[in-house]
Amino acid sequence: MRRGLAIFLLTVVTIVIFLVHQVYTLLTLLVEDGSADAIHSAEIPAPNSPLIDKMPQYIPKIIHQTYINDSVPALWREAQRSCVDLHEDYEYKMWTDAKSRELVATEYPWFLNTFDNYSQPIQRADAIRYFVLAQFGGIYIDLDDGCNRRLDPLLSYSAWVRRTAPTGISNDAMGATPQHPFFLTVIESLRAYDKDWGLPYITVMYSTGPLFLSVIWKKYMSSGRNVGEGASGGRVRILMKDEYNRFPWSFFSHHQGSSWHGKDARFIFWMGSHWMMLTIMGFLLAGVVGVGAWWAWNRALLLGQQRRSKRREGGIWERAVGWSWRRGGKGGYELTERHEV
Repeated sequence: MRRGLAIFLLTVVTIVIFLVHQVYTLLTLLVEDGSADAIHSAEIPAPNSPLIDKMPQYIPKIIHQTYINDSVPALWREAQRSCVDLHEDYEYKMWTDAKSRELVATEYPWFLNTFDNYSQPIQRADAIRYFVLAQFGGIYIDLDDGCNRRLDPLLSYSAWVRRTAPTGISNDAMGATPQHPFFLTVIESLRAYDKDWGLPYITVMYSTGPLFLSVIWKKYMSSGRNVGEGASGGRVRILMKDEYNRFPWSFFSHHQGSSWHGKDARFIFWMGSHWMMLTIMGFLLAGVVGVGAWWAWNRALLLGQQRRSKRREGGIWERAVGWSWRRGGKGGYELTERHEV
């Protein structure tokens, strides 16, 4: 029994270690707040402050946005115009589906097959934003993000992304210098994360969306490359909620969006709002499964012991009566030898 218990516990520990290893980065994201790389309010001059002109500019003055074609829906035109009108001296690039595919086919042909075979259009919209930042640099902004002030202070970092809730970073507003090592890492990682997870929402989030970006960000920090400021620096700074869109002096204003979310997304959001109940249920289920596995293991050991015991008893009986048998025709047995005892 002790040997069986040791084997069972070793099996359980091995499975747990394997599962933890598979989701380790996701688990570490739960305690990652991005504060070590946060862009603090004290670093950012007030809108129209003369101090802005004294700040260095590393990120080029380019605004990137994406849509199916050039006809942006009325729902997002106000947000789009707020960014264009505030930045007349910036180059504006609208990446339509056709232009996006052309860029990938011309500059990144190794990725074209993956790009064409994404099951959800939003995956291509996610992917292209990483490629344009890696290729040209600049600032990417979702169409449902309006500009609340000029973005010039954000040009003073080699790369930045924004913090999101409950954990990780988002991909709706980002900036970088051309060929920044973080975004090169991101585009190089896209093919490895191109997997179908059954639910469209989870598939999108973990193949190209914010969860994918958060995992790559966490791995990038762990690699030791998240260092260095300036035009050639590798550090990625984090735009926190206050600086993102919470106050009148924040950079962005949020408009209605998330048009690609379906029923599965609503289910995921429901799970997020009931996480405590689901966590308790998960522990209870794990306990039931553990007890069931323990019972099944002991049952298997007991049956094995019973079979071995019967075989031993049969051998003793044969030796006692001195008979030897062999299997005969038609499923019967015949006596082959009898020893006098």
